[in-house]
Amino acid sequence: MPWFYYAGRLLMRVSLFLFSRWQVEGRENIPGQGPLLVVANHLHNADPPLVAVSLNRRVAFMAKEELFRSRFSSYFLRSLGAFPIHRGRLDRQALRQAQRVLDDGLALVIFPEATRSKNAQLSPAFPGAALIAVRSGALILPMGITGTEKIRGAIWWLHRPRITVNIGHPFHLPPVKDKLSRTELAGLTDFIMGHIAELLPVEYQGNYASKES
Repeated sequence: MPWFYYAGRLLMRVSLFLFSRWQVEGRENIPGQGPLLVVANHLHNADPPLVAVSLNRRVAFMAKEELFRSRFSSYFLRSLGAFPIHRGRLDRQALRQAQRVLDDGLALVIFPEATRSKNAQLSPAFPGAALIAVRSGALILPMGITGTEKIRGAIWWLHRPRITVNIGHPFHLPPVKDKLSRTELAGLTDFIMGHIAELLPVEYQGNYASKES
């Protein structure tokens, strides 16, 4: 990895320590090695590096294709372990790259909503994470992020917002048939998002709020 990968991680840790009240709950749930599919809600551009430093494992990210259109940003993101995915359609190249990451025993981070939430609540998710989990059989680690939506305005850092990363228990998807219908894939996506929702306060659960809440 290039030197700025490690410099960026260090800078993120220092920034979180100085300008926020950062806490990570459930670190004991993180497998120390082996392929891992990390799924989390998405509130702010700071979420990817936040997840990386909270996991304390080498990670790769799926990121929206628009971020790679600039040659500079593309080089920077790829050097940090990110690769593009086209949202709204089946991106076979991105799926193959995801499989290679997992085959290498790394942690692959996906934000199933595929975009930042505008109201800090969970939005309907795309099926990409479920499809990758089915094809790879990888262990899934759910994470719930709160507080990064408060990073806005020129002086947000004066308030040192509380940023919490809640890490749940890893799980596998239930057994499925060789060929999945759209309905079945949607059900598996809801299953994954339900695990994320369980890690969030009720006001963040949005479309995936439990009926008991």
